[in-house]
Amino acid sequence: MNNKIVGAVFLSLAASIWGAMYVVVKVVVEVVPPLELVWMRYVIAVMTLGMIGFCMKQSWHIAKKDWLIIFLVGLFGNTISIVTQEMGTMLSTAQMGAILTSTTPAFMVLFARLILKEKITVKKCLSIILATIGVGMIVGSGQIDVTQKFGGFYLLLAALTWAFMSVLIKKVPTQYSQIVITTYSSVVAVILLTPVVLPRLNHLDLSSVLQPEISGGLLYLGMISTAGGFFLWNKGLQLMNASSGGLFFFFQPIVGTFLGWLLLGETIGASFWIGTILIFSGVFIVIKDE
Repeated sequence: MNNKIVGAVFLSLAASIWGAMYVVVKVVVEVVPPLELVWMRYVIAVMTLGMIGFCMKQSWHIAKKDWLIIFLVGLFGNTISIVTQEMGTMLSTAQMGAILTSTTPAFMVLFARLILKEKITVKKCLSIILATIGVGMIVGSGQIDVTQKFGGFYLLLAALTWAFMSVLIKKVPTQYSQIVITTYSSVVAVILLTPVVLPRLNHLDLSSVLQPEISGGLLYLGMISTAGGFFLWNKGLQLMNASSGGLFFFFQPIVGTFLGWLLLGETIGASFWIGTILIFSGVFIVIKDE
């Protein structure tokens, strides 16, 4: 089979998995608060990725000079971004979570300029303007309450920090395995969150956590969304160029919106769709300009 077709399948599956993630988070976070949920998610992911890495006989050595970048990737991407993403999803809707975090490619333009000194073209400026207006229409919509607006701001922060991490990770030397980098950055999140989360675990209702839909959701978030999603995405990008691969990111908000409507009965208004179109337009311009 053609490598591009295989890569397209991997990228589509990864983005779809992340789209479904917002629906799963919306259900699980009703029982497991965001901080505890992120911690559990990464504990499961580290164990899963660790086993995969050892089975694939990956090299786990990292040079001392590269640990700071990996720590910052874990701090901003795996910790701050994921915590704010799940807090935002808890306070808003699965659709809003999927759509607002899809602004990440547009925000990467700004960070690429600041960190990597990449040029900002007219098309990239237009994409940032469109995405910003789209976010404003969704978060500022009069059809959503104050709680959902706070959720929208958390989701926007999640997109910004994930974009920062996505640019920062380009400074990690390419000789390291993506599985190893993902494992170590996930370990950073576990270490940072453990002192805060451990005293709070006693307040969890264990019987509720062990319900099939909750425990199954935790396994999905840890094994499928984090470990599996990253592996599929990185493998897919190896088979396709990054600019073409970025187009498959659109599967995330599409799947998240559809499943939120289908499974959670969420409704959306006209301003949401207009904002979504503007965001998609901005992201599409960024990808086509690569």
